[in-house]
Amino acid sequence: MALFSNLGNYKNFGLLLIRIGLGIMFIYHGFPKLMGGPHKWEVLGHATNYVGVYFLPTVWGLLAAIVETGGGFLLIIGLAFRPVCLLLIINLLVAVAMQLKSSGGLSDASHAIEDTIVFAGLLFIGPGKYSVDKK
Repeated sequence: MALFSNLGNYKNFGLLLIRIGLGIMFIYHGFPKLMGGPHKWEVLGHATNYVGVYFLPTVWGLLAAIVETGGGFLLIIGLAFRPVCLLLIINLLVAVAMQLKSSGGLSDASHAIEDTIVFAGLLFIGPGKYSVDKK
């Protein structure tokens, strides 16, 4: 359609919108986990059991909360973009494994799967020119 034919000129703005939207949502979900303290981190860290990691659940939970919260902020500003995407992919793959192996199944895991796919694509695309990492 002619109406949408020029939108390709605004790819960098589109990437900015994706970064801001995803970043805000990951901060929204990660900050309460980060502020939850050691008990919350331990509960969160037990998700690594589903991928065969049975040690230091408190540490893994804290790291997951930091990746979600700090990663969300770094997504928004576009700093260390590709490493952040990779860390979020790992974080989300653990969530997918937990949700698939627990009683929830595919319907509960679908959101984490979708986010994993988006971050995998962004890993290749990069942050765009409206970022701290711009080239």
